[in-house]
Amino acid sequence: MEGSKEKGELKDIIVGLEQRISVYESKLRDLRKKREQLNEEIATIEKYIELAKTLYRVEADKAKLASLSSQIITDETGALPSQDTDVTDQSREILLGRSKYVGMSVPDAVHMILKEARRSMHAKELCQRLVEGGMHIRGKTPVTSVATSLKRDRRFRKVAPNTFAIIRHEGENQPLTHAV
Repeated sequence: MEGSKEKGELKDIIVGLEQRISVYESKLRDLRKKREQLNEEIATIEKYIELAKTLYRVEADKAKLASLSSQIITDETGALPSQDTDVTDQSREILLGRSKYVGMSVPDAVHMILKEARRSMHAKELCQRLVEGGMHIRGKTPVTSVATSLKRDRRFRKVAPNTFAIIRHEGENQPLTHAV
Protein backbone atom coordinates (compact mmCIF):
# COMPACT_ATOMS: atom_id res chain seq x y z
CA MET A 1 0.00 0.00 0.00
CA GLU A 2 2.77 2.39 0.81
CA GLY A 3 4.26 1.86 -2.68
CA SER A 4 1.06 2.90 -4.41
CA LYS A 5 0.69 5.86 -2.02
CA GLU A 6 4.22 7.01 -2.89
CA LYS A 7 3.50 6.61 -6.62
CA GLY A 8 0.38 8.73 -6.20
CA GLU A 9 2.31 11.43 -4.37
CA LEU A 10 5.04 11.42 -7.03
CA LYS A 11 2.41 11.66 -9.75
CA ASP A 12 0.82 14.63 -7.96
CA ILE A 13 4.22 16.31 -7.64
CA ILE A 14 4.97 15.76 -11.34
CA VAL A 15 1.55 17.09 -12.39
CA GLY A 16 2.04 20.13 -10.15
CA LEU A 17 5.48 20.81 -11.62
CA GLU A 18 4.16 20.44 -15.18
CA GLN A 19 1.46 22.99 -14.39
CA ARG A 20 4.01 25.41 -12.92
CA ILE A 21 6.26 25.00 -15.96
CA SER A 22 3.31 25.70 -18.25
CA VAL A 23 2.36 28.82 -16.26
CA TYR A 24 5.95 30.10 -16.28
CA GLU A 25 6.34 29.46 -20.01
CA SER A 26 3.10 31.29 -20.72
CA LYS A 27 4.19 34.22 -18.55
CA LEU A 28 7.57 34.28 -20.33
CA ARG A 29 5.87 34.40 -23.75
CA ASP A 30 3.67 37.28 -22.58
CA LEU A 31 6.64 39.21 -21.22
CA ARG A 32 8.61 38.69 -24.44
CA LYS A 33 5.67 40.03 -26.46
CA LYS A 34 5.48 43.07 -24.19
CA ARG A 35 9.25 43.58 -24.49
CA GLU A 36 9.02 43.44 -28.30
CA GLN A 37 6.19 45.99 -28.27
CA LEU A 38 8.18 48.26 -25.96
CA ASN A 39 11.27 47.95 -28.17
CA GLU A 40 9.18 48.96 -31.19
CA GLU A 41 7.73 51.93 -29.30
CA ILE A 42 11.22 52.96 -28.16
CA ALA A 43 12.52 52.77 -31.73
CA THR A 44 9.63 54.94 -32.93
CA ILE A 45 10.21 57.53 -30.21
CA GLU A 46 13.93 57.57 -30.99
CA LYS A 47 13.09 58.27 -34.66
CA TYR A 48 10.82 61.13 -33.63
CA ILE A 49 13.50 62.59 -31.36
CA GLU A 50 16.12 62.32 -34.10
CA LEU A 51 13.75 63.91 -36.62
CA ALA A 52 12.81 66.70 -34.21
CA LYS A 53 16.49 67.46 -33.57
CA THR A 54 17.16 67.53 -37.31
CA LEU A 55 14.22 69.84 -37.94
CA TYR A 56 15.37 72.00 -35.03
CA ARG A 57 18.77 72.36 -36.72
CA VAL A 58 17.04 73.30 -39.98
CA GLU A 59 15.00 76.00 -38.29
CA ALA A 60 18.00 77.24 -36.31
CA ASP A 61 20.01 77.46 -39.54
CA LYS A 62 17.16 79.35 -41.22
CA ALA A 63 17.03 81.79 -38.30
CA LYS A 64 20.78 82.34 -38.51
CA LEU A 65 20.50 82.91 -42.26
CA ALA A 66 17.70 85.41 -41.78
CA SER A 67 19.62 87.36 -39.14
CA LEU A 68 22.79 87.35 -41.22
CA SER A 69 21.09 87.90 -44.58
CA SER A 70 22.90 91.18 -45.17
CA GLN A 71 26.26 89.40 -44.82
CA ILE A 72 25.50 86.40 -47.06
CA ILE A 73 27.07 86.46 -50.49
CA THR A 74 24.73 85.54 -53.33
CA ASP A 75 25.69 83.47 -56.37
CA GLU A 76 26.04 84.84 -59.91
CA THR A 77 22.28 84.98 -60.48
CA GLY A 78 21.68 86.80 -57.22
CA ALA A 79 19.95 83.84 -55.57
CA LEU A 80 20.78 82.71 -52.07
CA PRO A 81 22.45 79.32 -51.77
CA SER A 82 20.26 76.55 -50.33
CA GLN A 83 21.57 75.68 -46.87
CA ASP A 84 18.87 73.30 -45.66
CA THR A 85 18.97 70.67 -48.43
CA ASP A 86 21.35 68.33 -46.62
CA VAL A 87 19.46 68.50 -43.34
CA THR A 88 16.11 67.90 -45.07
CA ASP A 89 17.61 64.90 -46.87
CA GLN A 90 18.92 63.66 -43.52
CA SER A 91 15.48 63.87 -41.93
CA ARG A 92 13.92 62.04 -44.89
CA GLU A 93 16.59 59.33 -44.56
CA ILE A 94 15.86 59.03 -40.86
CA LEU A 95 12.19 58.44 -41.56
CA LEU A 96 12.62 56.22 -44.62
CA GLY A 97 15.99 54.61 -44.03
CA ARG A 98 15.27 52.81 -40.81
CA SER A 99 11.79 51.74 -41.79
CA LYS A 100 12.55 50.87 -45.38
CA TYR A 101 11.62 47.18 -45.12
CA VAL A 102 9.02 47.26 -42.33
CA GLY A 103 5.94 45.31 -43.35
CA MET A 104 7.64 43.57 -46.28
CA SER A 105 8.38 39.89 -46.60
CA VAL A 106 12.03 38.82 -46.41
CA PRO A 107 12.17 37.79 -50.11
CA ASP A 108 10.58 41.06 -51.27
CA ALA A 109 12.98 43.15 -49.20
CA VAL A 110 15.99 41.08 -50.33
CA HIS A 111 14.88 41.49 -53.94
CA MET A 112 15.02 45.28 -53.46
CA ILE A 113 18.45 45.05 -51.82
CA LEU A 114 19.94 42.88 -54.56
CA LYS A 115 18.40 45.05 -57.28
CA GLU A 116 19.97 48.17 -55.75
CA ALA A 117 23.32 46.46 -55.11
CA ARG A 118 23.42 44.95 -58.62
CA ARG A 119 25.45 42.01 -57.31
CA SER A 120 24.98 38.77 -55.44
CA MET A 121 25.25 38.92 -51.67
CA HIS A 122 25.82 36.55 -48.76
CA ALA A 123 22.89 35.88 -46.43
CA LYS A 124 24.79 37.46 -43.51
CA GLU A 125 25.16 40.77 -45.35
CA LEU A 126 21.53 40.60 -46.50
CA CYS A 127 20.43 39.98 -42.92
CA GLN A 128 22.41 43.02 -41.71
CA ARG A 129 20.81 45.24 -44.34
CA LEU A 130 17.34 43.96 -43.49
CA VAL A 131 17.84 44.72 -39.80
CA GLU A 132 19.27 48.17 -40.64
CA GLY A 133 16.16 48.75 -42.76
CA GLY A 134 13.91 48.09 -39.79
CA MET A 135 12.93 44.48 -40.40
CA HIS A 136 12.59 42.23 -37.37
CA ILE A 137 13.74 38.71 -38.19
CA ARG A 138 12.45 36.18 -35.72
CA GLY A 139 14.29 32.99 -34.98
CA LYS A 140 17.42 31.93 -33.19
CA THR A 141 19.50 32.06 -36.38
CA PRO A 142 18.35 35.01 -38.52
CA VAL A 143 20.97 34.39 -41.23
CA THR A 144 19.72 30.83 -41.67
CA SER A 145 16.12 32.08 -41.73
CA VAL A 146 16.97 34.53 -44.52
CA ALA A 147 18.85 31.88 -46.52
CA THR A 148 16.02 29.38 -46.15
CA SER A 149 13.36 31.83 -47.31
CA LEU A 150 15.47 32.74 -50.36
CA LYS A 151 16.06 29.08 -51.28
CA ARG A 152 12.27 28.65 -51.41
CA ASP A 153 11.68 31.69 -53.64
CA ARG A 154 12.05 31.23 -57.41
CA ARG A 155 13.29 34.79 -57.91
CA PHE A 156 16.65 33.90 -56.35
CA ARG A 157 19.46 31.58 -57.28
CA LYS A 158 22.13 30.28 -54.94
CA VAL A 159 25.48 31.18 -56.54
CA ALA A 160 27.76 30.14 -53.66
CA PRO A 161 27.24 28.86 -50.11
CA ASN A 162 24.56 31.13 -48.57
CA THR A 163 25.12 33.62 -51.41
CA PHE A 164 22.19 34.63 -53.58
CA ALA A 165 21.50 36.54 -56.79
CA ILE A 166 18.36 37.62 -58.62
CA ILE A 167 17.32 35.37 -61.51
CA ARG A 168 16.62 37.14 -64.78
CA HIS A 169 13.02 37.15 -65.94
CA GLU A 170 13.88 36.77 -69.65
CA GLY A 171 13.47 33.01 -69.50
CA GLU A 172 16.90 31.74 -68.49
CA ASN A 173 17.91 31.13 -64.91
CA GLN A 174 21.05 33.23 -65.10
CA PRO A 175 21.93 35.46 -62.17
CA LEU A 176 21.61 39.19 -62.73
CA THR A 177 25.14 39.60 -61.43
CA HIS A 178 27.96 37.37 -60.32
CA ALA A 179 29.48 37.02 -56.87
CA VAL A 180 32.08 39.63 -56.09
